[in-house]
Amino acid sequence: MLWIAVASRWIHVGTAIVLVGGLVFLRFVLGPAAAQLPDEAHARLRELVTAKWKKFIHGGIALFLISGFYNYLVVLAPLHKKEPLYHALIGTKILIAFVIFFLSSALVGRSKSFAGMRANPKLWQGIILALAAVVVGISGYAKVALKGTPVSAVTSASSVE
Repeated sequence: MLWIAVASRWIHVGTAIVLVGGLVFLRFVLGPAAAQLPDEAHARLRELVTAKWKKFIHGGIALFLISGFYNYLVVLAPLHKKEPLYHALIGTKILIAFVIFFLSSALVGRSKSFAGMRANPKLWQGIILALAAVVVGISGYAKVALKGTPVSAVTSASSVE
């Protein structure tokens, strides 16, 4: 089942690239350019972009949850059974990811409760990007510095089947 593990990893990393890259574009390119438009045109552009971006956010969250829990529960956790630091780091990463999912959903949502957040997207997009950098840092450390070797473990597990 090596191909499932590889596909799941590809989906997880690919989703991160699309969503974080898209947010960088929104925060540092589209946002500043749109701010130069007249208020009515800016509001309409924001409405149109949000309608499209919302689909990426919701689909991305679904892909992250499916691929992330598969990667952790099936591929990685068995390799790190006796490494409490690994589980603590991944647990922290998951909790931060849930905060990112919440903030991202609030920014593309319609709830009146989060209208104040949507009124200041630059701040909240910056916070999301900072949190995403922490998640990437935790992931990189857990992948490189801790002892599990996912590819050899999945390969040997699939040869047993």
